[in-house]
Amino acid sequence: MRPAWLLLNLALMALPSWAGVVVVAHANVHKLDMPTLQRIYTGKVIEVGGVSVAPVNLQAGQPLRQKFLSDYLQQTDDAYVAYWTVRRYVGKGAPPRELSSVADVISYVQSTPGAIAYLDEADVPVSMNVVLRK
Repeated sequence: MRPAWLLLNLALMALPSWAGVVVVAHANVHKLDMPTLQRIYTGKVIEVGGVSVAPVNLQAGQPLRQKFLSDYLQQTDDAYVAYWTVRRYVGKGAPPRELSSVADVISYVQSTPGAIAYLDEADVPVSMNVVLRK
């Protein structure tokens, strides 16, 4: 019985855990609603409240990105990449910049006016501006 309990605990620890995905932004971006966020991440809105927005993503395949796309955009990672492939091909813009780590995302958002990103709520620094929580 003990080995089974140990294996179960190890398996559960290996699963990614999220406190919840929240949307964060530079201090000059104010609260967002879901439709506006969706339009930002699909390239249909480039300015909010007079501020040019600069959305960023984690690299494709990262679990937090997949959770964000599922929860906020109702898309899979593959569908999102395909959407941007077509949009770029027809000259309708480029996808959001991709960063490789949560630390890079935090640094970018804090230093770039108009930056918008998503983080696991547990990783959000106290001073960071949370603009949407689902």
